[in-house]
Amino acid sequence: MNAAEHSSSFLPQLSRAAWTPCWEKLNKLEWCDGLAITSYGVNLGIRVNVPALLPMLRERLPLGAEASNADVVDRYFSVILGRNPEGSRARHFNLLYGNHSRLARSLKLDDILEAFESWFRLSVAELTDRGVFVHAGVVGWKDRAILIPGKSFVGKTSLVAEFVKAGATYYSDEFAVLDSQGLVHPYHKPLALREPGGNGRQATVAVEEIGGRAGSKALPVGLVLVSEYKPGGCWRPRQLSPGHGVLTLLANTVSARRSHERVLDTLGRVVAAAPVLKSERGEGAETARLILNSLSDRGHPQPSPFGSRPCETSTTLLSQDAG
Repeated sequence: MNAAEHSSSFLPQLSRAAWTPCWEKLNKLEWCDGLAITSYGVNLGIRVNVPALLPMLRERLPLGAEASNADVVDRYFSVILGRNPEGSRARHFNLLYGNHSRLARSLKLDDILEAFESWFRLSVAELTDRGVFVHAGVVGWKDRAILIPGKSFVGKTSLVAEFVKAGATYYSDEFAVLDSQGLVHPYHKPLALREPGGNGRQATVAVEEIGGRAGSKALPVGLVLVSEYKPGGCWRPRQLSPGHGVLTLLANTVSARRSHERVLDTLGRVVAAAPVLKSERGEGAETARLILNSLSDRGHPQPSPFGSRPCETSTTLLSQDAG
């Protein structure tokens, strides 16, 4: 047995169904430490070429992820620290692999750690059978959840932050985790607010830092908001039909292809219980105020007169999809 085989013998193994020739090549490198992690019933492996990396990666795991005794994992993250000998002009990149695919390469270790954190969460969302993960921000208001589906760069985190500042309870700025009954469960992590300047960098902010608090119990969905920030935009919502509502949520669901029937059943329960409103919007603080003011004591939109100006309308339905 060579040194690489010996050093890897104590590590969990990748499921044979995921093996490729490229994985076998990567597997021959020398791995000095690693472990299996379970989250939402998904077993994921982590291995490193330098022991000091492992504690750094464990700090990036999502809340509730725990070490596991699993011998076989569904996906494997391999992290390589680029070693730059003193006095050498050669610069070796730090690398992150998911199974055999290279996910990130950078001279900055922080870039690799951030990529690992993001890919780990996404892998759990994709592979779990314990709930449906929808790309969405979520807040709680009067025992109902407001769900804001959308991919990156549509402004959902900033809108979530404004809802929280206005008194709503924080549930998530990344995923709405839905159970089979359509209830939303907390998915707590610091808010990832984009830094000014349009460079795409994010600053992590604890919800307590903006005067908010995190929710702890599962909530039924009371409202789905399909909204994208536009400078100078006005909140003029129209209600989508249940069919179009399901399609909108489906487009933001991580495991849509893998568990199609289960996903459709869950999303159907959501739109059967909650209206789906769509509109562009302007600044988040004003939009959050209008929406919260328009919700009844039970957390559902209630009819209200149009405001004196177009942008002052609340969640009054200006039009309704026929589809």
